[in-house]
Amino acid sequence: MTQLSLQQHIEWLQLARTPNVGPVTFSQLLARFGSAAAALDAVPRLALRGGGVPPKAPDRDQIARELEMLAAYGGRMIASCEDEFPHGLKALDTPPPAISVLGHATLLRREMIAMVGARNASALGRKLAQTLAAALGESGLVVVSGMARGIDTAAHEGALASGTVAVVAGGADIIYPPENRPLYDRLRHEGAIVSEMPLGEQPQARHFPRRNRIISGLARGVLVVEAAEGSGSLITARYALEQNREVFAVPGSPLDPRARGANRLLRDGATLTETAEDVLAVLRPILGAGFDEPMRGGITAPDALTDADADRVRRIVEEALGPSPVRVDELIRVCDAAPPAVIAVLLELELAGKLTRHPGNSVSWAT
Repeated sequence: MTQLSLQQHIEWLQLARTPNVGPVTFSQLLARFGSAAAALDAVPRLALRGGGVPPKAPDRDQIARELEMLAAYGGRMIASCEDEFPHGLKALDTPPPAISVLGHATLLRREMIAMVGARNASALGRKLAQTLAAALGESGLVVVSGMARGIDTAAHEGALASGTVAVVAGGADIIYPPENRPLYDRLRHEGAIVSEMPLGEQPQARHFPRRNRIISGLARGVLVVEAAEGSGSLITARYALEQNREVFAVPGSPLDPRARGANRLLRDGATLTETAEDVLAVLRPILGAGFDEPMRGGITAPDALTDADADRVRRIVEEALGPSPVRVDELIRVCDAAPPAVIAVLLELELAGKLTRHPGNSVSWAT
C-alpha cells in the first residue's frame, strides 16, 4: 500500500503549490526525480538552467499548520500517489496532485455519476434533479456535484441518504454560496466535501473550471439538467468528453434559455435522459455485471481479487489489447469485467513492461 508520512505530505504540497508548477509539471518532476523532496531540491537548478528566477516553495511550517487545521475539521489530505486517491481522478492524464476531503472519504472509492445544471433552475428542474439523484443513489451510484445553487443543491439533497460528494471551488472549509450552510453541514456529516484548494481560499472565477474538471473526473458520466449556453455545466460536459466519460442531458423547451445548452448537448450526441434508467442502461455495460446490487460497502479493491479471478480477467484483457491504443473505458466494456479488476491487470502488465499508456486514458501493447 502507498501511504505518505506527514513529512512526505508536507513536501508533496510544497511542490504542488510552488509557483509555475502545474499538474503536468508536477507529474513530470515526480517521474524524473522520484520524490517530492528530490524534485523540490531540483526546481531551483532547473529554473536557473531555463533562464528564469527560481520560484520559492511555500513555507514548510505553513503547510504543516494547514494539515493540522484540516485534521481539526475532521478532514485529511489525499495525495494522487496514495491508494485512497479516487480511481477516476488517478486515471486522468494529469490528476490533481492532492485533494482535501471532509466527511466520509470512503464514498470516493465508489462509482459516481455527476449531476450539474443551472443555478437559476426552474422548480420543475430542481424537482427532477432531486428525483433522478435519489433513484441513481438507490441504484448504487454516488452523486457528485458542485454545491452551487439550483440543480447542484437539489442533486445533493436527493442523494444524501445514499451518498453524495460536493466538489467546491474554494477551500474545503469555505461555505459557498453562504445560504447553503445547512447543506454543507449535512454533507460534512453524511456525505463528503472535496477541494484541491488550500484551506481558507475564497472561490474565484478561475477556480471553477478546475472544480468542474474534478467533478467530471470523479464520475463515470455527467448528467446535465437545465443549462444555458456558455454555462459552467457545459464546461463540465466538455471535460467529461475529454476524459472519455459519458454525457447525459435532460431535454427542455426551446423557449426556455435554461434548456438551450442541454438541448445542444443532445444534438451533439449526448444520451437523452428522462429517468434514472436512461443513465443506468448506458453505465451498466461499463460497470459490469452485478452493478444493480447497491454498493453500500464500496467497490471491490484491486488487491481483493482472488488469483483465479485475476487470471481470468488477465486472459480477457490480453486478448483485447493490441498494438493500437484503446481507451480503458472501452476495454472495460469489451471485457465485461469489474473496472477495479481490469485496472489491476493493466497495472501489472505496465509494471512488467508489457503495456504502454497513451493520452486520453488509452493503453496498448508495448512496442
